[in-house]
Amino acid sequence: MKGTFSMKAFNFDEPTERRGTGSYKWDSADADVIPLWVADMDFRTAPCIIEALGDRVRHGVFGYEKVPDAWYEALQGWFARRHGWEIRREAVLCTTGVVPAVSAVIKAFTRPGDGVALLTPAYNCFFSSIRNNGCFAAETALIEGDAGWMIDFAALEKTLADPRVKVLLFCSPHNPAGRVWTADEIRRTAQIAHQAGVLFVCDEIHGEFVFGGSRYLPAASVEGVDPLRTVILTSPTKTFNLAGAGIAAIIAADPKIRAKIDRAVNDNECCDVNVFGVAADIAAWNQGEAWLEALLSYLQGNLESPQASFAETLPLSRLSKLEGTYLLWADMRPMLGADLDTGALCESLKKHEKVWAAAGSHYGRDGEGFVRINIATQRALLLEGLTRLAAGAERWRKREKE
Repeated sequence: MKGTFSMKAFNFDEPTERRGTGSYKWDSADADVIPLWVADMDFRTAPCIIEALGDRVRHGVFGYEKVPDAWYEALQGWFARRHGWEIRREAVLCTTGVVPAVSAVIKAFTRPGDGVALLTPAYNCFFSSIRNNGCFAAETALIEGDAGWMIDFAALEKTLADPRVKVLLFCSPHNPAGRVWTADEIRRTAQIAHQAGVLFVCDEIHGEFVFGGSRYLPAASVEGVDPLRTVILTSPTKTFNLAGAGIAAIIAADPKIRAKIDRAVNDNECCDVNVFGVAADIAAWNQGEAWLEALLSYLQGNLESPQASFAETLPLSRLSKLEGTYLLWADMRPMLGADLDTGALCESLKKHEKVWAAAGSHYGRDGEGFVRINIATQRALLLEGLTRLAAGAERWRKREKE
């Protein structure tokens, strides 16, 4: 029956050739390099999405898109069904992606010279969005503990006390550290921001990728978080591997805040959405859950593989506990030295071992000494990439000893 797919229909081990397709991930590297760097997946998207896009292509006319009621209804249904969060239609704005949404929010609530607060290490595009709006990054370092990364609430309170800071960018699940913040952590962070008069802005694009019993909580749905002083940024583009058909939702309950963001979205000329993104999103939110559950099960297996591989071949390195996202955060300093230049390490790995991981320095000064590894690929390819990474790290360690 059309639109109905069994769990057996999803074969995530089956490779899809991406070289020569204009893939940013694959075509930015030499032909023999395994790319485990940028955060997109190597899996074909859900069959229901491919079917919906085929129908849209066969229509043959691709003019300017007016986002239909069906898109808003699919968004509302998804979050109500999976996360118990009721979203009012009028609270939602559309834009071309979460990064343009971040830039629009910063533009709306800052002036050049103002500060935007981050919990670091932080997603690299946060830094560029802040810089491009003439602002400075007000950084609060996460604390690395035995139980994983934690928020230094006292330090955050001090950061937000600076009257120049107007916005706090909060990432949940956190990229690159892999934390899924608890209700208490979200509530405490939000209340510090509220008390300081700082807008609480949450990038939740990785929200569906949670493991080990962790639970993603939309921040605006958490008790004690004021939804009128909170903005949520979300999109199914990570969940369903649709980065090239981007569209994102900005959810702001307060009409005055929403109006300012809407003005900035239009000022930045990022209000005309992708016709294919609309069709893909509707199919994803309405029909994609079975595919997503199968994907999460596969990624759990992919998570277990590097944990075993690191324990065997890189015992001196430390993997952060991955609660959310599909991005491993590996501390290479215990093996390769406290003053490790991860930019140089990753370039060396790409040149000699033909594996490409993301240097932690891309995520701010608190990411130095780490590498980020994308596990959302076919398991055999991931294992080969990890084998190459281990060989390169050992080569680097021996070089440093000489």
